[in-house]
Amino acid sequence: MNVEIRPLTAGEMGQLGELGGYVYGGSFGDGPDNVVATANLPDWTLCALVDGKLVSSFTAIPFTMRANGNAVALAGVSTVGTQPEYRRQGLLRRIQTQAFADMRDRGQSVAALWASQAAIYQRYGYAMTTVLRSYHVDTTDIGFHDGVWGSGCVERLSVNDAFDVIKSIYIRFVENRTCYLHRSKALWLQNAMEEIEGQGPIHAGVHYDEEGKADGYIIYTLRANKVDHATRGQEIIIRDMAWLSMDGYRSMWEWLKRHDLVGRVSYQTAAADDPAVELFAEPRLLHGVDHEGIWLRVVDATSALGDRAYSSEGEITIGLTDDPLTPWNNRSIRLEASPEGAHVTSSKSADLQTSAKALASLYSGFRTARQLRAWGLIEGEDHVIDTADRLFASSHAPHCPDHF
Repeated sequence: MNVEIRPLTAGEMGQLGELGGYVYGGSFGDGPDNVVATANLPDWTLCALVDGKLVSSFTAIPFTMRANGNAVALAGVSTVGTQPEYRRQGLLRRIQTQAFADMRDRGQSVAALWASQAAIYQRYGYAMTTVLRSYHVDTTDIGFHDGVWGSGCVERLSVNDAFDVIKSIYIRFVENRTCYLHRSKALWLQNAMEEIEGQGPIHAGVHYDEEGKADGYIIYTLRANKVDHATRGQEIIIRDMAWLSMDGYRSMWEWLKRHDLVGRVSYQTAAADDPAVELFAEPRLLHGVDHEGIWLRVVDATSALGDRAYSSEGEITIGLTDDPLTPWNNRSIRLEASPEGAHVTSSKSADLQTSAKALASLYSGFRTARQLRAWGLIEGEDHVIDTADRLFASSHAPHCPDHF
């Protein structure tokens, strides 16, 4: 049996489509020309072939991720699947080990994925670093506890006419956030602007402040006969929402409330720190539920720490525990950080001991150092933990609404 771990050729991409169609149960179509095959490039693949037959697949899509104000190169891991008869033979581990080395060579210091099963990826050092918060609220229940609506106005526009304005707002919205992706037009079309059967056409509402400047948007669909209600049977599904001021955020919710025939507004990609739960008079009527988001992996700790932006000044030495998947990380690192930039060098000792998985939680700001130490996942004295929390603090919860 001849096993090869290598990228696919253009002529083998049909096999990727067929394998993806099978392991994902047709979620992305069946056959050699489905989304799995057409949305990926051969250069992004790293697969296991046995005697020329594709038996295990893996892709790493090149993205750019926000990291508290800086841009960081990210490998978006996707299309991971293995033929049942070749599972539990170590093929994925061989692929993943080589993939981490390839990512490092390409300058991708972090990797992320949407996990089909969390247990698979936690053993490779991935940590859940975002959540997707979902809301389902009746328009009659939209109201703020302080009675203050926004002072701006929302104008409904076609997505095509509004796209340049929306993209500009998004860029400003995510600038100082973490885990948001730089969106190509393809990523917009595959997520916020994807037309899904049964949801109707894509609409856009752009918010303008009192001076007439665009500072917020909603991308959404609107369809009748979705809610069991005699007079409010319509549903709005919010695909994406961004705002540059809280006045804009309030105004957009007030505009949604004006849809008198809508019995349900569904928003399935809100961030963990979305303001609605603090503003609504009856937050329980949002019916909020948190769902698993992306899983992040620090591939090259030196580069990742150096590329991230920091809001405070300080110094800390970090020791990574033995990790055979990324052996170049098995050392102690000195991080000197400030709002002006970061400098990373080797160190002979470490004040903070962590695994790659715990570092991903800390790096993203999803967990604090104090939480991680309380759970036995990192080690460090009180003053070291305080420094880590100050350095890795962020003004916003990490979030990634885009699937890949």
